[in-house]
Amino acid sequence: MSFDLTRRRFLIGSSVAATGLLTGCDAMVESTAVNDILQKAEGLTMGAQRLLMSQHTLAREFSEADISPVFKGNGTTQPDSEDYARMTENKFADWKLVVNGMVKTPLNLSLADLKAMPSRTQITRHDCVEGWSAIGKWMGVPLGLVLEKAGLAPGARYAVFHCADDLEQTLDGSGRYYESIDLVDAWHPQTILAYGMNGRDLEVAHGAPLRLRVERQLGYKHAKYVMGIELVDSFRNIAGGKGGFWEDRGYEWYAGI
Repeated sequence: MSFDLTRRRFLIGSSVAATGLLTGCDAMVESTAVNDILQKAEGLTMGAQRLLMSQHTLAREFSEADISPVFKGNGTTQPDSEDYARMTENKFADWKLVVNGMVKTPLNLSLADLKAMPSRTQITRHDCVEGWSAIGKWMGVPLGLVLEKAGLAPGARYAVFHCADDLEQTLDGSGRYYESIDLVDAWHPQTILAYGMNGRDLEVAHGAPLRLRVERQLGYKHAKYVMGIELVDSFRNIAGGKGGFWEDRGYEWYAGI
């Protein structure tokens, strides 16, 4: 485990312990007092990271020899929908990435369109909140180039990634995965829309045809099966309003490492 990740968990854990409310994960998620403390710790983590590092400071990159022999697929490994099954059958020939919301020019980009844009290849470590890590080689288009192509409308603050996978059926009948990052991370040089992994097209278990790589954050921020990117000024009208599938269920929105 990296020093940054250990330090981050220590800061959050210490804050919670100081309240005397360590009564189990479920109780913590349901406790308003604990949630308030976690949100403050999250803000401290983000503020400290942004203060100490340049907006363009890179996450560590590795060599080909460091690539993990096994990089397990976590979360959803096969979206359960007829639409996605049809897309896999024709190798995503009809798939389009929709870019909309607070943009000047809405986009519908095919996989070929994205592959025709300038690309970036990076070998980085994926740190999962479950405690495991793996190193993979990713190839894709920098997210910033896609956003530049769309052009941001005044007031846009966040990029929201809408995905093809349902992790669970919640009370409103939808467990559709989504994630979001702010524009600082959106324009980071290592934030890419990856369509390749370890020299091959992205496999279904790893998010085909497109997944987000935001290398300075934990794995649950790296949305798989990306179908659309929506530029917004807030999350208030999206799902649970916290900026992500897991965030709506108690995780931190900013998962910096």
